[in-house]
Amino acid sequence: MAEGSRKLAHGARRIDFATDPSRYRHWKLAVDGAVATLTMDVDEKGGLYEGYDLKLNSYDLGVDIELADAMQRLRFEHPGVKVVLLRSGKPRVFCAGANIRMLAGAAHADKVNFCKFTNETRNGIEDSSEFSGQKTIAVVTGSCAGGGYELALAADHIMLVDDGSSTVALPELPLLAVLPGTGGLTRVTDKRKVRRDHADVFCTIEEGIKGKRAVEWRLVDEIVPNTRLEDVVRQRAAEFAKKSDRPADAQGISLTPLKRAFTDNGIAYSTLAVDYNRAGRIATITLRGPETPPPADAKALLAQGAGFWPLRLARELDDAILDLRTNEPEIAVIVFRSAGDPAQVLAYDAFLDANTANWLAREIRLYWKRVLKRVDLTSRSLATIVAPGSCFAGTLAELIFAADRSYMLIGQLGGSNLPPATIALSNANFGPYPMSNGITRLQSRFLDDKESLDRARGKIGEFLDAAAAEEAGLVTFAFDDIDWDDEIRIFLEERASFSPDGLTGMEANLRFGGPETMESKIFARLTAWQNWIFQRPNAVGEEGALRRYGSGQKPAFDMKRV
Repeated sequence: MAEGSRKLAHGARRIDFATDPSRYRHWKLAVDGAVATLTMDVDEKGGLYEGYDLKLNSYDLGVDIELADAMQRLRFEHPGVKVVLLRSGKPRVFCAGANIRMLAGAAHADKVNFCKFTNETRNGIEDSSEFSGQKTIAVVTGSCAGGGYELALAADHIMLVDDGSSTVALPELPLLAVLPGTGGLTRVTDKRKVRRDHADVFCTIEEGIKGKRAVEWRLVDEIVPNTRLEDVVRQRAAEFAKKSDRPADAQGISLTPLKRAFTDNGIAYSTLAVDYNRAGRIATITLRGPETPPPADAKALLAQGAGFWPLRLARELDDAILDLRTNEPEIAVIVFRSAGDPAQVLAYDAFLDANTANWLAREIRLYWKRVLKRVDLTSRSLATIVAPGSCFAGTLAELIFAADRSYMLIGQLGGSNLPPATIALSNANFGPYPMSNGITRLQSRFLDDKESLDRARGKIGEFLDAAAAEEAGLVTFAFDDIDWDDEIRIFLEERASFSPDGLTGMEANLRFGGPETMESKIFARLTAWQNWIFQRPNAVGEEGALRRYGSGQKPAFDMKRV
């Protein structure tokens, strides 16, 4: 069966997040020196599901999977690219946004995962600009509406053709009775600093805004006549390229295809394994530590390329998390385990620390940051089991702090010769991997408790046994082998028995304490409200706006405010 068409154990089609430019149906990627052009030219018949055509550069999850892959490849395979141009391959339309027929017919869980992944992709574009020096310019020609404008909003600079018909719009409320689902409202106010009253007008009209007013209201950065468009695009690209610190002459690496073996009960990768206990509604992800020491220097790192253990593990963990989110809706709990030498994990962290000036080492750290955020934002209970033989050290210890609960065994298990479990911290736990709220997982763990945070920092490099880890506040519970199996069993059974809706609400509230950022607003406030609105009859009922869009019939609204 084709790569993207595998069937799941419960009979549904598996959505595959692995792709490459040779398989793109919706994007064209061209690189010319320091400038790359990503052209959106959506194949109308290329939707993930039946029942809709992707007209007017509208998109579904499959379109965004390709965009995410393209942006990832630009970071790793083209280090010399300093500017990315986002353009349309269709006449008179930039992008019509998320496909309405797709949204109207999709199950609620599919809508949620679609919006979440698309949000993460938009945030990744901004992360690339801020931390990788890869700036993005949206060249808007024609209609740019809904999710199309949300894509443009992720760019550093928006150019709008001044041709009397090209517009930007967020028409979800008046047309569909929903909200922009991928950060539109938040970026309009928090990123582009649009006045509240102007934003109110903009978000309640169908036709959008064009020309001089779009610039005056900060909805775009400049308007350009058609006759000068290409000259101005080249000029802006050159200006933004000068601001980038990406290396001009570095050699990229190839993001080779992931090696995966699918079975009915899991997925085997080169650095981890996913095992499903569907009866218990549990997925266990076991990460394997490195088998060899880190390379000698940055030159050897480049030679290893995608085979470099931290990069290989990050790519495989990313794929596994996306697969679980999208294809295994009945799974209640994701359990993280590990096996390997924690000293070797620390050695790889030290190698990345020593090579922070190297572009590839920087990108690997930034990728781990994004993968760990993906874990944080996964709507499943997360548990980490620190058992004998595990290697939760440095970067991998972040999975302890990302978990809703963590359990660590005191001493050894009867009949096992594996060494007692330890945890070790590194510099990686104190800066490189902030959460969506802008602070590290340890800072989130020890909110308003600088003393505990400083004590943890003072233990960098130490191998802490269960008693020391529990005393330092690094794990939830430490148990001996008498209670070990029963305590974990009870927790897992309890978690699988609770309402998944209630758990998602509780966990999302508890995971992101502390400050609020534009990113946390998008995932917390906006996404929560959008997902609630997507279940309301005014939007998705038989007489709702999404169902009746394009039918000639007006939606019938329940006018009570709730």
